[in-house]
Amino acid sequence: MSKVTNRLGRPAATAVAAVALSLTASGCVTVHGELEIVPTSTKAQAARALDTFVSAYLKAEKTYDRSADAPYVTGPLAAIDTAKLKAAHKLNPDGNKNPRALKLTDTKYTIPKKAGWPRWFVADSDNNRFPDYRWVMVFTRDDVSEPWAVSYLTLFRDGTVPKFKTDADGYGEAVSDDSAGLAVKPSALSKKYADYLDPKTGGGDGFAEGAFTTQWLANRKKNLSRPGLATQYIDEPLTSGDYAPVGLRTTDGGALVFFTTRRYEKQTASPGSDLPTINASVKALMSGDAKQAATYGYVSNQAAIVPTKGSAGSGVDVLARVEGITSAEGS
Repeated sequence: MSKVTNRLGRPAATAVAAVALSLTASGCVTVHGELEIVPTSTKAQAARALDTFVSAYLKAEKTYDRSADAPYVTGPLAAIDTAKLKAAHKLNPDGNKNPRALKLTDTKYTIPKKAGWPRWFVADSDNNRFPDYRWVMVFTRDDVSEPWAVSYLTLFRDGTVPKFKTDADGYGEAVSDDSAGLAVKPSALSKKYADYLDPKTGGGDGFAEGAFTTQWLANRKKNLSRPGLATQYIDEPLTSGDYAPVGLRTTDGGALVFFTTRRYEKQTASPGSDLPTINASVKALMSGDAKQAATYGYVSNQAAIVPTKGSAGSGVDVLARVEGITSAEGS
């Protein structure tokens, strides 16, 4: 097996350059003198933002043209969406001949109050594509002149979307690193999760058991070395700009936090062995020729319940996770 150097060596370093990541500066700042704590949106504005997003998203799926929804997606969703459309367009330059309908219904909006920018809200919808799940989306923007864009899109099983704390007017409570009572600061969650998933040194306390924690880590450990194939993993936090975590206080005092990670997987076949079959969509993104090794880059967005500090629970509970391959290189 080749030595792991910076981000799994040259293939992964090249992969980084291939990922079109939107890293606009958008920390929790105050501009235009807006110091007042106010609702980030109205429900009417939020509903219009959702309708605009769905229309643009469907157009992009039909045409495989990234420009169709580029103004309305950002952060981790933009990274995933860009790669998906790039591959689809390469395979089908005339567009999607059989586009799927998308209908979001029974939408609930949780709009927090906060000062300054960025401003954001959460929309939680039933849908016709995954009948046992709800789409939970974070809409954000950095200035009043910008359109609302979806940064996080996660799928929650029915009945698992947490109840959010609201005030007398029905507005939610945004949480940040300055918020009291959380077991983990939102800005630390991405690195904590990346460290946990290291199959050689990760694991331990801090996360509740589940498909996206203990089960996934166990599978990685099995995959480190299989007959004829070795797999290396590198996980990295993404916390800047439009990848910054956002969170809402839940009724139990904890918080639902949306956060992003990036990872690289390098598969190396032993002499005389073959790499696992690479599907057409991934090949469309791939540079180089995967003769003996293939390195894949992923961007992943998660939503997790962070418990209150000192609570008797079993740690951070990762409830939902959506990822996509954003780069690939063969060697």
